[in-house]
Amino acid sequence: MSTPKRKTMLTRREFMRLSAAAAAGVAFLPQLSCTSTAIPAPMKRRFGRINFDVTTLGLGGQASVQWTPDGVDPVAIIKKAFDLGVNYFDTSNVYGPSQMNYGKAFRELNLIPGQKGYNQSLRESIFLTNKTMIRWAKGGYPRIDNVRNSTNGDHGEGAVADLKRTLSQIFGNDDGTYPEGAYVNMMLIHNITNPEEVDVVYKGLETPLDVNDNFGALVALRDYRDGTNLTGLNPKNEKLIRHIGFSGHYSAPVMIDMIQRDKWDILDGMLVAINVNDRRYLNMQYNVIPVAQAKNMGIIAMKVFADGSMYTKEPGWSNKPEHVVRVVGTETVPSRPLIEYVLTTPGIHTLIIGIGQIDDDPLKCQLVQNYYAAQIAPNALDEKQRRELEKIGERARNGETNYFQLPDSGLTPPRNAKAVRSDKINLTWDASYAGDEPVALYYIEADGSVIGTVEHVPQTTREPFVFTAEKGSKFRIIAADSIDRRSATDLLTV
Repeated sequence: MSTPKRKTMLTRREFMRLSAAAAAGVAFLPQLSCTSTAIPAPMKRRFGRINFDVTTLGLGGQASVQWTPDGVDPVAIIKKAFDLGVNYFDTSNVYGPSQMNYGKAFRELNLIPGQKGYNQSLRESIFLTNKTMIRWAKGGYPRIDNVRNSTNGDHGEGAVADLKRTLSQIFGNDDGTYPEGAYVNMMLIHNITNPEEVDVVYKGLETPLDVNDNFGALVALRDYRDGTNLTGLNPKNEKLIRHIGFSGHYSAPVMIDMIQRDKWDILDGMLVAINVNDRRYLNMQYNVIPVAQAKNMGIIAMKVFADGSMYTKEPGWSNKPEHVVRVVGTETVPSRPLIEYVLTTPGIHTLIIGIGQIDDDPLKCQLVQNYYAAQIAPNALDEKQRRELEKIGERARNGETNYFQLPDSGLTPPRNAKAVRSDKINLTWDASYAGDEPVALYYIEADGSVIGTVEHVPQTTREPFVFTAEKGSKFRIIAADSIDRRSATDLLTV
């Protein structure tokens, strides 16, 4: 069965004019419904080092796909995303019925391998990502403070069990089995929050792999990506994953550590919280996103509307249908500029948005409006324009929307700074964390005088910055941001 071709009845110029009209709520917008085929193909971006061109809008697996309000059909939402040409789809083992709803939609779309009429070309044209919040590879994991191991259904097993559960719920019958040829494009280790979790995830990679003991999720998922059985957990040498990644909402420093410790280049993707209020917190856009971008990872944005806190929902994690936002922005906080801000953040390739509802009136249809807003080039806005959009975020709860993010701590001094004398004096340090402006450079001061500078670049490994001094006894390393605010280490003596 061939993929149905979508009509292209509007030029790009006409499409963008209608998009602008939609954002402004102009009454003369033609009645393009959520099932309309009169929309040109969506913009796409190369997905980092992943060999895939991803649409700038992806469908999130939460909102009505997870907490479905009365009168809403989650399967229809998924199918309408396909109608619009969206090719990035997100779900998770901790999203209740989300994976099952994808399974229902995929059956109707002939996306189940082995099913009569299986549309392999359509399956290959989309990118399906699932998630696990289990840090250990297999069950019986030791309980460690600050290390969460959660999934829906409480099967008590590890990340490998979560992978197979996803495949069974989306492509099988939720009985633990899945058809030959089923796979996910990427599996994320979800919501990495603290250093203890990172330690567990890397167990068996940074430490000797003992197949009789437990080990972290990464080494086991690598087996299911490569078709190997180094862990003993993949005896059939299955290839059920194409790529592996991780996500985080809370701590940019912990997420940076997650990337820097990946000496094996296992992590191809990162899902990160980013919106117009990001700079009011310990932000992602000047801290972890540049590190992921320097590693050429595929970067997906989430929490564009702060999980609805920009609109009708009080700040806090959603957990019931009443929390699902079903409006398309507001007069004071329109949705389009919030989407444009995220998609013009350097490094972002696509964003996921959970859809509360679709509607035949395009002005009320979240999918259509979000689709319009996402048709923007990475460099379409300059920094001055982006700062103007941040003012919109201030109108939503005075900008205090990102309950999931660490508070701003300002520009930090260079971290782990040391001065060691050999033939000369070697100064080493790790990157400063940025405040509300990016880090620009480091001044090297010896006995009260500046003797050199080092440009700041994203620190993609644990290898420190290095500066060699000819002489001196007392040193400081001083970080400076883009507006020359400075933060210095204590004196380093040799």
